Amino acid sequence: MIPLTLAEIAEAVAGELHGADPQARVTGTVEFDSRKVGPGGLFVAFAGEKADGHDFAPAALAAGAAAVLGTRPLLGVPVIVVADPLAAMARLARAVLDRLDVTVVGITGSSGKTTTKDLIGQLLGGLGPTVAPPGTFNNELGLPYTVLQADADTRFLVLEMGARGIGHIKDLCEIAPPSVGVVVNVGVAHIGEFGSVEGIATAKSELVQALPADGLAVLNADDPRVAAMAAVTPAPVVLAGQAEGADLRAVDVVLDERGRPAYTLVGDGESARVELGLTGAHQVGNTLLAAAVAQRCGMAWSELPGALARLRALSTRRMDVFDRADGVTVIDDSYNANPASTAAALRALHTLGGGDGPAGRRTVAVLGYHAELGAAEHDGHAEVGALAATLGVGLLIVVGESAAPILDGAASVRHWEGESVLVSDQAAAIGVLRERLRAADVVLVKGSRYRTWDVVDALRETRADLGASNGDGHR
Repeated sequence: MIPLTLAEIAEAVAGELHGADPQARVTGTVEFDSRKVGPGGLFVAFAGEKADGHDFAPAALAAGAAAVLGTRPLLGVPVIVVADPLAAMARLARAVLDRLDVTVVGITGSSGKTTTKDLIGQLLGGLGPTVAPPGTFNNELGLPYTVLQADADTRFLVLEMGARGIGHIKDLCEIAPPSVGVVVNVGVAHIGEFGSVEGIATAKSELVQALPADGLAVLNADDPRVAAMAAVTPAPVVLAGQAEGADLRAVDVVLDERGRPAYTLVGDGESARVELGLTGAHQVGNTLLAAAVAQRCGMAWSELPGALARLRALSTRRMDVFDRADGVTVIDDSYNANPASTAAALRALHTLGGGDGPAGRRTVAVLGYHAELGAAEHDGHAEVGALAATLGVGLLIVVGESAAPILDGAASVRHWEGESVLVSDQAAAIGVLRERLRAADVVLVKGSRYRTWDVVDALRETRADLGASNGDGHR
């Protein structure tokens, strides 16, 4: 964060200083985990259900914190007292941003937000100092936390924006007004909270509605609901995708044996061949969106092919492909799941397995529950199962009774010759893999955030040691 005095921070957040020198300065980072606080930092104390951050204020002070942002005075601790630390973080983030000369890029979508954020951050990092931390920081806490990592040298600030309802993205845009907005897609993720896909589209459109007239809306040309957002933004629009008429387009797309796409990039009367180091056909669209942002921010056309080729997955457990010593290939996409992202992962599994060729490897899919689908829960899971069977998955392991409709979907596909099994938890899934995994299999692990990644962690062991790794069920 840019250096600020405690008096300046108190004014920005409408707080009161207690036991603090008004001229003392915060020169370090703003943290809500006392273990991450360093010299000159500001510790934000939240009172949670299981722990009260105020109890850790002395430890933060011992680590070098300049002050604490909390809801009550503390003996011997300099505190900026506010009614709501979360709202105060938002106000502080906006105050800091107002002092900076930075291009804010906002990204939203039902799936692929974090990956696209990572790609944009890497491209913009080649143009100047960029804040785009790996991982998912897309809510009312994560977004201001990310903003507060910017300093006077920051040129680009790349922010992921999620939503659990109408108005959430609008609120995030008020904390950090974007000049560039990117909408990846509109799907059924979180439909249980929105009620309809139309509601999701309305929420996502809040990002492009918040753009200034001299900004830029980068929209997925291959998603009709996203492309339609061109009508509601005051900003100029770039459509990126494989659809005819896209301003920035990928043609002649091919995948290699590792599922890495190559395509011809077409736009502005120019064309260039691009070879990606990322896995999955869906990365074509993600990289096109990133390229459009990079162009807007100053990257020359001639630089794009090389910059796109250097892109890598940064956030963990998202299409991370690794090979084991016994020849088994694992696709770790276990961070989260919804029907659209699982479909993309299953297609990548199919490609790495050799596709429909005669010399294909057996594919194994370990699929967990897809959360927040509401009334679409059964059909969403069943569609995933049907696609898995259609793509010829050899062994389908479904984790948890809540995900059982995946098996119904698979069983609905006539002539599917694969095997399927329903297991109670991750430990049971690991047991099935211990018994049935073969050398040269390709394994996909995917599910919503119920520690499906325990299966991946077991798979990182050698085949002989696989049985020693124990999952611990849903928690």
